[in-house]
Amino acid sequence: MSKLLEIQGLKKAYDRGLVLNDITLSVDAGKIVGIVGPNGCGKTTLFKTLAGLINDYQGMVSIDGHSPDIHTRSVVSYLPEKTYLADWMKAEDAIRLFADFYRDFDRKKAEELLRRFQLEPKMKLKTMSKGMQEKMQLILVMSRAAKLYILDEPLSGVDPAARDSILDIILNNYTENSSVLLSTHLIYDVERIFDDVIMLGGGKVLVADSVDHLRETTGQSLNDYFREVFKC
Repeated sequence: MSKLLEIQGLKKAYDRGLVLNDITLSVDAGKIVGIVGPNGCGKTTLFKTLAGLINDYQGMVSIDGHSPDIHTRSVVSYLPEKTYLADWMKAEDAIRLFADFYRDFDRKKAEELLRRFQLEPKMKLKTMSKGMQEKMQLILVMSRAAKLYILDEPLSGVDPAARDSILDIILNNYTENSSVLLSTHLIYDVERIFDDVIMLGGGKVLVADSVDHLRETTGQSLNDYFREVFKC
């Protein structure tokens, strides 16, 4: 059976040089995978490539058996690091937009999550706190019946209570037929939900393993092992 995500020899360069340098990895369905590494290691470029926003790369990328195309855009749900929602929008406007735009969007689920996390439908995004905005965006992304969820720093700038709520949304709204790629600098707070981890450094894959195997072989938490690998 083919992998949900397969990447072989992926390279992407900007004027400053290679950002992704011969990336090879694969991800099975039913996994939550941490994509971690220092700033500038290529995480966001990798995610934009998988989301179909970057096309001028070298190498092979396959999602659900397809190179990035119309099909992969229909099965990938992408949360960028910076919001693309207009601040004049109300929560209900954002839900309506996603319902109109994505065939697999579950409006009822989004509205239920909105109530669960005490976000008012008529509240405008510009009046929401950082944590509220993160929850709002994640509700939209996770309310799609996607096969691959790509979450770029969904926990940045939010308080610990909001982090727990956001992790709860992720854990309870993906299925055994889908996978989640999640980048974060807050490894200590998030490592408990990871099945696998991929560590990027200098545009290369330095570590790709299950979290349980790493803990067993190193005798360290994922956070401590990350600090050892990157000497931080």
